[in-house]
Amino acid sequence: MNSLKVLDVTLRDGGCVNDFNFGQIYMEKILAAQEASGVDIIEMGYIDERKGSSFGRTQYINEQVISQCILKQKKPGVVYVAMMDYGKFDIDQLKPRTANSIDGIRMAFHKKDRLDMIPLGKKIMEKGYEFYIQPMVTLRYSDAELLELIHTVNQELPNASGFYIVDSFGEMRPNDMNRMLHLVDHNLISSMTLGFHSHNNLQMSYSNAVALLQFPTNRNLMLDSSIMGMGKGAGNLNTELLLEHLNLYYGKHYRISPLLEVIDKVINQIRSEFYWGYAVEYYLSSANHCTPSYASCFYNKHMLPIDQVGELLGLIAEDKKNSFDSGYAEELYRQYNESKAVDDTATVKELNAILTGKQVLLVAPGKSICSAKSEIDAYVSKEEIVSIGLNLTSDMGLDYLLTTRKDVYDSAVFDGKSVIVTSNVSKGGRGNVKVLNYKNWIDIDERTHDSSAVIALKLVSACGVKEVLLAGFDGFSVNINDNYYDPNMRFPVNEEQAERRNRYYKQFIDRVRKNGMKVRFLTHSKYE
Repeated sequence: MNSLKVLDVTLRDGGCVNDFNFGQIYMEKILAAQEASGVDIIEMGYIDERKGSSFGRTQYINEQVISQCILKQKKPGVVYVAMMDYGKFDIDQLKPRTANSIDGIRMAFHKKDRLDMIPLGKKIMEKGYEFYIQPMVTLRYSDAELLELIHTVNQELPNASGFYIVDSFGEMRPNDMNRMLHLVDHNLISSMTLGFHSHNNLQMSYSNAVALLQFPTNRNLMLDSSIMGMGKGAGNLNTELLLEHLNLYYGKHYRISPLLEVIDKVINQIRSEFYWGYAVEYYLSSANHCTPSYASCFYNKHMLPIDQVGELLGLIAEDKKNSFDSGYAEELYRQYNESKAVDDTATVKELNAILTGKQVLLVAPGKSICSAKSEIDAYVSKEEIVSIGLNLTSDMGLDYLLTTRKDVYDSAVFDGKSVIVTSNVSKGGRGNVKVLNYKNWIDIDERTHDSSAVIALKLVSACGVKEVLLAGFDGFSVNINDNYYDPNMRFPVNEEQAERRNRYYKQFIDRVRKNGMKVRFLTHSKYE
């Protein structure tokens, strides 16, 4: 290679982890560590006129606030850039580059916008900025499409500062890397730097970076990385690991200690609240060639076995894979579950005869049922009360177990319990099982709500129950140890998820009350 540079993306790609809410102090500490390490290029964040802010976040309303809020003094020799997604900022509003402004713009774009971004790149360079070309999910380009883009860049943007291979979904394997490098290197104008941006879904970021470094070329190269790999989903190539490799084998003199210090004092604190790194759902997103946001959406519902999450990812339409569409994801999830339909008329009629006019005790798996066991047992023993457990994994002597989970269902049937199950889990045929048609008992707003609590409350309401007693409806906390009586049921939730779920269930229970059914809590709940 001719020269090699490292571009640290922590403040930008890392911001995808925490919605760019680093806070001013952490932003400044991360920037100071990047500068002290000697990395060549620092990406300050995103420019987004709709979602951007002017302080405390690394998603900025325009390029000017970067200098105002964080880049108050530039370190000589360092190039400072920001990224913008195609269509999310009006280039006509971009002010000309000055000595105090950022030095460059990286534009990320989808394949469909590959030619439309050309005039925007010209405008950016006319305003004095370095311009870096980021074709997202480069692996999705056919050879002909990629050659078309490269030819157009050679003709229209020959003075651009870099052209990237972008492994947006972390799906590139050695043969993919080899093919892309040969294709781009042999066709891109020789004066233009070749960059590589990776994600670590398959744990291939480091090895793919090494493959780039070993590739026989005379052109300038640049590699993207982030401190501790901080980035969306499985994260990115680790800056500290890359710099050490370059020091050992390429005669570089980067300083690792400032990065280790900021990991200890800042990054670890963020990671205690927001997770990134390898996880099975991100492997599945890579295997199914889609953005990891779909995998996170389906997996974080905590309703499907992991093999069914993979099956669901495989159903995503090709034209939907590159960009996450929350409405489409919810519709696909719902259709997937609704496709396993049954006629539950007889089942509902039978349950109606059992429940009409009765008091019903619903026992959810909240941690409070441990301390309230004697009180719950007293209600269970009353003949006039019908007791139903919701996804409970232990035997509490209840009349029925209502479950929306395959593992709980299999265990309950094996133990010979009387089970009420939704059709997306089982169509029955084993033991004392009553099957409800999934579609008839879920609640839908902008999301699909298909928890055992929703199913049970809709069922008892439809069956004319006069009063429902709730135990174990504790509500959600970011401390996963507070959420369930059974440690095996623990799933992490962040603050936004906990607040959203608590708000929804409180409103849902209020709706049940307004429909005429008396609701009484036996244990403390955030839904009261």
